Order: sequence, then structure tokens, then C-alpha cells
Amino acid sequence: MSFLNGRKRDEHRGKILVVVVAYQAERHVVDTFERIDDAGEVHRLTAGAPAVALHFPWDRVDDLAELRSHAESRGLRIGAVNPNLFQEADYKLGSISNPDPAVRERSVAHLLECVEIATALGSTAQSLWLADGTNYAGQDDLRERRARILACLEQVYAALPPEQELLLEYKPFEPAFYATDVADWGSALLFCEKLGERAAVLVDFGHHLHGTNIEQIVAILAAEGRLGGFHFNSRRYADDDLIVGSVNPFELFLVFVELGTELPRLTIDQAHNVEAKVEAMTLSVVNVQEAFAKALLVDREALAAAQLEGDVLGAHALLLDAYRADVRELCGRARVAAGGAEDPIAALRESDYLERITRERGDAGDVSAGWNA
Repeated sequence: MSFLNGRKRDEHRGKILVVVVAYQAERHVVDTFERIDDAGEVHRLTAGAPAVALHFPWDRVDDLAELRSHAESRGLRIGAVNPNLFQEADYKLGSISNPDPAVRERSVAHLLECVEIATALGSTAQSLWLADGTNYAGQDDLRERRARILACLEQVYAALPPEQELLLEYKPFEPAFYATDVADWGSALLFCEKLGERAAVLVDFGHHLHGTNIEQIVAILAAEGRLGGFHFNSRRYADDDLIVGSVNPFELFLVFVELGTELPRLTIDQAHNVEAKVEAMTLSVVNVQEAFAKALLVDREALAAAQLEGDVLGAHALLLDAYRADVRELCGRARVAAGGAEDPIAALRESDYLERITRERGDAGDVSAGWNA
């Protein structure tokens, strides 16, 4: 049976656009203000991406108040602020885990600067990914590295204003070849539990070993109250940063099944190389909206009953029934009701936005295609 008809359809009609996806812009456009313009266009089309996440120092500007005002003029707010502790040569042996106190001090100074930046921009989160790790056994003391990280994070956490939270991301590989300092959700969770209630784990779809059950991780972190958010992308091999849902849409659906209607921060974290960037971001938001809509169609009462009765295939069939539902028309109507486009991709292609910004920005700002954009 299909839950697109009758009670389920009416019950969830107004919930489809509850999902909020922040557009995490890339650094391959001329400047931060133009990134925000692109993010505003994605939100205008989808009515589902009202925030833009920023990286520092990549997105550094002279006037933070002007940047915030520009975002608001495009119908956006500033999402998470992302510090960069992996680009400088000083960080080759680690940032806040580095054995050199001077490097750790510099790292903490940048993290504290990002707290001030977030305050000025109205952001409520610091989103931190550490590239720290070691390449060889014996290179450094693994326990000491962990102690250094905790000591530095405690300084940053203590400086957070009440409205900000710290989101700690994990990754089991790259760029460290032997041991990554925050390698998995358990490592990140332990740090967060030591820091305090406003520290939570951020899950990136690409930051997992093959075969990892991401939806189970989501269920555990949500049950512990420590699921801080997502970086949505898709991957074939590793951290590929492909359009969300492009490789394993069923996995995306299952994550939303675990989330229910209690959604954390949802951020699109992608790097576009061969696809048109604005169009790719728009499609990612649409894919997230449709996956969320399908998850809302799961008959939770029937599913719980089947699980208690040990009806293995019956329970699985209930998920498949919702997943196979065609929600495109329903999502389109919901977008229109929220001020967006029924078909955002078609609307983008029919508009002059890509042609206009390519003309205005010149070759360096060509976002009609992703290659070298």
C-alpha cells in the first residue's frame, strides 16, 4: 500500500519543508559575497536552504557587519563557522595536538578568533574538523596527543557564548596515514562528553570506512543527545563530496527514518569539479527534501508493531513502501507554498541567473560549470 494517499499524506503535508539545509559554499568563487549570492539563489528556488556556512580564513572579509547584512538581504542567515586548522605548514604535525606548544597556542588563537567571528555574524555554532594525526608508529605519544586536544578544546569551549555550540567532526583516514586523532564517532563523543552539554558530534557522510552503518551511528548519537548535525554529500570510494543521494539514496532515506522530525543541523558539504555548482547545490537540497518526505511517510505504528511481533520482512516492507513512494509532486507543491519553485532545477535553467553572474564575474567566477569554477 502507498502512504501517499489518505491520512498520511494530509498529516505530513506541512512538514515536508521542516528540513533546513545550510549551503556550505566552496572557495572557488571570486569572493565570499558572491558565494552568498549563489546560496541565496539556491534558497530562493528550493525554499529549504536558509543558511550559509562559512570557512575562515577562506571567507575573511574586512567588515563582518557588512557580510552579515549582505546575507540577510539575500534571505539568509549565517550557519556554522568552520575554522581551518589544516592548511598552514605549521600544522603538518598537527594543530591542537601538535607537540609544539607554540603551534597549539596559534591554533587555539584561531579557534577563539572564530568564536568572535561567529558572534559578530550571528552564528550559533563552531564546526570543527581536525586533520591532526600521525603517519608512523612511534611518531608521537597517542595519549599525549589526545590530552593536548582536550586541553585546547576546553579553552575554546569555555569561551563560547551561551548561544553557540561546538560541533566536532570525525574522520578515520586522510591526511594521517597511521592514526587520525579524532578517527570515529566514539572518539568525538568522548571529547564532547568531557567538554559539556553544548558539544556535539557532527556526522559527514563521506567520513566513514566502507560498509559502515551510518544510520546506526545516527541512532546512537541521537539517543545520547549528542547528534549535532550532518555534512551531506555522497561518495563512491572515500570523501568524494558528490551530490547528496547520488550514490546511495536509500541510505539517505534511512538516516531520515532514524531522525524522525527532530532534525539537527543539516549542511551540504560538497566540492564540485565537473558539475555546475549552483545547479548541483540545488539538486542536493531537492534530494534531501524528497528523502525527508519519504521518511515522514513511514507508518511508525505499523512498523513498531511488526518489530515487536518479530515480523522481519513485514517491517522491512513498510520501509520499502515509503521509500518507493513518488513524492516529487508533493514536494513541489510544498516548495511553492513556501515561496520556492515547483521544479527548482528547471526554474534555474530557465532563468538568466547563471548567464548573468558568469558575465558579471568573468572567467574567474564562471559557475555555469564546476571545472575550474
